[in-house]
Amino acid sequence: MISLLLLSHRKSTLFNALTSSSVPAENYPFCTIDPSEARVHVPDERFDWLCETYQPKKQTPAHLTVVDIAGLVRGAAQGAGLGNAFLSNVASVDAIYHLVRAFDNDDVTHVEDTVDPVRDLEIIQDELRLKDEEMLERYLTDYSRAAKFPDKKHMKEHLEVIEKVANFVSKSSDVRKGEWTASEVNVINSLHLLTAKPMIYLCNISENDYLQGAKNPWLPKIQDWVDKNNKGDLIVPLSVALESKLLNDMLPDEANEYLAEHGVESQLPQLILAGYKSLQLIHYFTAGPDEVRAWTVRNTSKAPQAAGVIHTDFERGFISAEVMKYADLREAGSEADVRAAGKYMAKGKDYEVEDGDIMYFKLQERRNRKASPEDLPSDGQKEVNIEDSMYIFTT
Repeated sequence: MISLLLLSHRKSTLFNALTSSSVPAENYPFCTIDPSEARVHVPDERFDWLCETYQPKKQTPAHLTVVDIAGLVRGAAQGAGLGNAFLSNVASVDAIYHLVRAFDNDDVTHVEDTVDPVRDLEIIQDELRLKDEEMLERYLTDYSRAAKFPDKKHMKEHLEVIEKVANFVSKSSDVRKGEWTASEVNVINSLHLLTAKPMIYLCNISENDYLQGAKNPWLPKIQDWVDKNNKGDLIVPLSVALESKLLNDMLPDEANEYLAEHGVESQLPQLILAGYKSLQLIHYFTAGPDEVRAWTVRNTSKAPQAAGVIHTDFERGFISAEVMKYADLREAGSEADVRAAGKYMAKGKDYEVEDGDIMYFKLQERRNRKASPEDLPSDGQKEVNIEDSMYIFTT
């Protein structure tokens, strides 16, 4: 499951706008107690064009799972507010949206009573880091005890990595900003540390500032703080009030006219794409008259692993992949023309999948036939015996 997390002020309102949900979003602290979860489609004009071209019976875009949890307050690492429950929820996600308030409004409460987004950024960072220090201390104790046994060589190796990470965090550094080897990353991933997760900063400005392009006095200060503390992390300015209005108070055509009139765009598509990319995700397509589908894989995945996303047997039975580049298909207009241009490629197990590839797989299978979408249910998890002869998975 691909998950992201919303933190801080107006997060539930943004969650509702992002996912078309209706979770409570009242103007008081800890309105959210139990996590809410929803899936959002990842916007992609390439997917839209493939659907227009193939006119499939079914369309399945890529998606993210977004989680809205209780707000974080100062002292959460020591259990303040809903601290312990909150931090355990953070540990279960893959990346974090940190929504920070950057506008004044006496009618909208703030848990710290005053508006200061830089202070809020520091509170969140400190609480996440303190929790990591606590978790690392526990890991050091457990692994030190286990590493004493002579048959636990791997525990000793893990202990060395944990000691290195603990020393790094003790210097007020977030884990994701360290330089780690591939083997160290594997150990770190198993620890579920909070500051190892990608962070995207969402700056909630007023609707008026967003529509008029006014210079918000807090944005340069937020940028300076991010550059100093977590250089390279993405900042996305948006107005949650505007996004909520577009969704709840206007029809789609009215919302588009309103945005065009003011010369601005909704930030929700950028927000979704930012979350997707922060997880180092890409997707390839299968396309045909029955279904156009986007399949999510990790960046740098090889062709057999990409096939395995459809079904684990597809990875085991992988022989080769037939690949078209989206740009080539769009320019040529049809698969036949791509073939005629010599741009329809056969790739082996070492081929590294690129974002937007259109792929079909040649596999080992017990029965000699072509597979169709009917072979797989909507979640792609039907058991398929794969051995002896070959077929190409097509849609």
